[in-house]
Amino acid sequence: MVTALSLYSGGLDSILSCRVVAAQGIRVKAIRFVTPFFGYELLAREQEYAAEVMAKYGIEVVLRDVSEPYLEMLKKPAHGYGKNFNPCVDCKIMLMTEARKMLAEQDASFLISGEVMGQRPMSQRKDTLRLIERKSGNEDILLRPLCAKSQPPTKPEREGLIDREQLLDFRGRTRQPQMQLAASFGITDYPSPAGGCALTDPILAKRIEAAYAERDKVSVSDVRLLLIGRQFKLPHGGWLCMGRQAEENEKVAALQEPEDFLLNMEERPGPTALLRYPGGEEDFIAAAGLVVRFGKKVPAEPETVVEFVKDGRLARSMISGPLADDLFKDWYR
Repeated sequence: MVTALSLYSGGLDSILSCRVVAAQGIRVKAIRFVTPFFGYELLAREQEYAAEVMAKYGIEVVLRDVSEPYLEMLKKPAHGYGKNFNPCVDCKIMLMTEARKMLAEQDASFLISGEVMGQRPMSQRKDTLRLIERKSGNEDILLRPLCAKSQPPTKPEREGLIDREQLLDFRGRTRQPQMQLAASFGITDYPSPAGGCALTDPILAKRIEAAYAERDKVSVSDVRLLLIGRQFKLPHGGWLCMGRQAEENEKVAALQEPEDFLLNMEERPGPTALLRYPGGEEDFIAAAGLVVRFGKKVPAEPETVVEFVKDGRLARSMISGPLADDLFKDWYR
């Protein structure tokens, strides 16, 4: 049986490209690449996720974590950034390069993707599509089923592995053709086209860009921490992340690394905060003041004990009052 390897994002276009090819009796294996910016949470439930995708869409999917090379690429993408800190062209090149390397591993003859000509202004123009093919080493083996008829025939089409006449000619930003095609396959439950990459979010992208400007190396843990809670850059270089509600407090605590400090107040309700890369005593004092500031107000006793826990043990504690708002207004990330 002929096998195709699909770049799968979980969006409607990638779902449909898999189904269009599978309708011709071709086995489709979908690869969903994950990084801290998209899909990372799925790694904790990979088998459950694969079962969900099979049950909903009849698609065989596996996850592949490419976080480390992605973070390295993000330092200086060859083709620049989009509106925010999103390296869309270099992202496509990298993921398609990784997919090409997996062809032999998955016993696949060619690649497919859900791209549609003209749908995205940066990465889905005709010239950009050709650039991505060349730079990823996928010229002639990358098939885009949803817009194949507007593209030159690829090797799998010319060799008869797939029937070009059963492929499509979608183009532009309208979603109506995709929605009609989904209905024809009986697919009604699919994600909205809003996009799931944190690098396109103006606020999160600004945080991440600042982290890259400040540090020689940004880790997976750094990025995951940047995506949640209130963020503060302290006066001497320390970084404080603070949960805004119970669920975020749990996430903040779960991201503690051995050298980090978790802050909390034993005597009154308040946020869980994580201090990373403290630059000196002043950063500890500032972090404690912030935790009290965002904790429960007790006018009669404005000061309270703030505990600093490192590697599961109480490392230190200090008595602190709430930090005045005008002192930290410029510390927000």
